[in-house]
Amino acid sequence: MTTPLAEVLDGQHAADLRKAARALLKHPLLLARGRHADEFRLVRRHASELREWFDRNTGWSLQVDAETARLRKTPGVLSDPTHPARDAGRGGTPFTRRRYVLLCLALAALERGESQIALGRLADQIVLDAADPRLTATGIEFALERRDERLDLAAVVRLLLDLGVLRRVAGEEEAYVSGAGDVLYDVERRVLAGLLASRRGPSTIHAASLDDRLTELVAETALDSDELRFRAMRRALTRRLLDDPVVYYDELTDAELGYLTRQRGFLTAKITELTGLVAEVRAEGIAMVDPEDDLTDLRMPEQGTHGHITLLLAEYLASAAGPVTLDALALRVRELAAEHGGFWAKSAREPGMEAELVEQAVARLTALGLASRTSQGIAARPALARYAVGETVIREPGSAPVPPQRKATS
Repeated sequence: MTTPLAEVLDGQHAADLRKAARALLKHPLLLARGRHADEFRLVRRHASELREWFDRNTGWSLQVDAETARLRKTPGVLSDPTHPARDAGRGGTPFTRRRYVLLCLALAALERGESQIALGRLADQIVLDAADPRLTATGIEFALERRDERLDLAAVVRLLLDLGVLRRVAGEEEAYVSGAGDVLYDVERRVLAGLLASRRGPSTIHAASLDDRLTELVAETALDSDELRFRAMRRALTRRLLDDPVVYYDELTDAELGYLTRQRGFLTAKITELTGLVAEVRAEGIAMVDPEDDLTDLRMPEQGTHGHITLLLAEYLASAAGPVTLDALALRVRELAAEHGGFWAKSAREPGMEAELVEQAVARLTALGLASRTSQGIAARPALARYAVGETVIREPGSAPVPPQRKATS
């Protein structure tokens, strides 16, 4: 029997809308040119529906023009440090505090500058701005004379190149770092203007503490009615379900837990309909699992030496009776090296590498919601139980741990 044309078209529309939504969740800044041009065209075609869905369910605004599509995402948990900016060309090294400051100074200089800029000129402007007494009072100074400082600036530039804010015209960053040359860039002003994802301008924030400043940056309008408070709660929970690997019930306030308990089916159905993510509900929390294993920037386990070590330490933590100190984990790595070192990279077997290997593994486990840092050491979270080894334990219905999956954010 032939399927009616209307059903075919409706099915194709739903599939394209889902692809567009997933593209935005994975890459909240899409450009009309480059490697994501096809996804950009799809988002532009469905911009109206996407804009309405994200505004109603998450409070994220979507801006689309002829050159860019920008989903202004804000995290569900403002204090989460497990998703840093990373060097786009040096093995994904996380940004340090210094590099974040350099990034902000570079963006400010580019905003004031012309449509083209040389890296040396950008560096000169950053040095001038960094001399502000309010910045030097924090202990951060930039002369950009040392090689490590130039390496930091090069990492910032590589990130801006990856985002599409800059386009390299001539030269290479390595030449600037070594002092042997300069680099010329085109500045994509539309992309630059769309980077900031906040409801208020940072210059209008006067709160003293970092936590208060972050809260004010993304605060919604005054929540002076039950309807507005419930809307804000729905948006916050949907943001967490979309972004976080696991939403644990014990991390929610009583009001959030009560709302999620009542509205769980509605919230998860809305997400599934748009994105294809499937809710896995357990006793400890909820994970929106991606059957396509595509909407994540961090997986477990990973291949290679670091992935193997992380998996082995996950098994160790899952079987431990309580928190495990970093020193104990380092000792465990030395023991594992004796057993599995023949399959590891040579650098991982060198004496003294244990602390670095442990830190990399713990960073991944915490980012995936599998472990947490406590005053007693590294503690397993319920989802880590799926990596435990030993005798199978029969659990009560609904009490099995959820699988981890960190959604891509930006």
